[in-house]
Amino acid sequence: MNLSNLKPAKGSNKNKRRLGRGEGTGFGDTAGRGHKGAKSRSGYSKKRGFEGGQMPLQRRVPKFGFTNPNRVEYKGVNLDTIEKLASEKKIEVFTPETFISNGLCSKNELIKILGRGELKSKVSVTAHAFSATAKAAIEGKGGEVTIK
Repeated sequence: MNLSNLKPAKGSNKNKRRLGRGEGTGFGDTAGRGHKGAKSRSGYSKKRGFEGGQMPLQRRVPKFGFTNPNRVEYKGVNLDTIEKLASEKKIEVFTPETFISNGLCSKNELIKILGRGELKSKVSVTAHAFSATAKAAIEGKGGEVTIK
């Protein structure tokens, strides 16, 4: 066996249908496109969301609301999560890198410490924002709060 006698498996390759090449081919006349209408014309493409002339969904459903382009989005980390890490992994200093390495956020997210749960250990936390209750709880246990 060499490259000169390689062939595709029998029946694996079919001949292409040559449309619009006379009645004898069986694909003359309308060339398999049916009769008349936009779909039979060359260059036809259906508009995105077109529903055959019926009022499309994006026009039937009412529009409302507003998205603020200047919104600052934070990833919330609660005190109970910090307490769990402090007790299990013996961490005392929490920085954004600590949260990233423990899978609580990604490197591009801003972190906000939230006040759910109870803090039992003294910890030092550095984050981009703190809720008032979280700040009070951390400082109440003798911990340190630093805004990055």
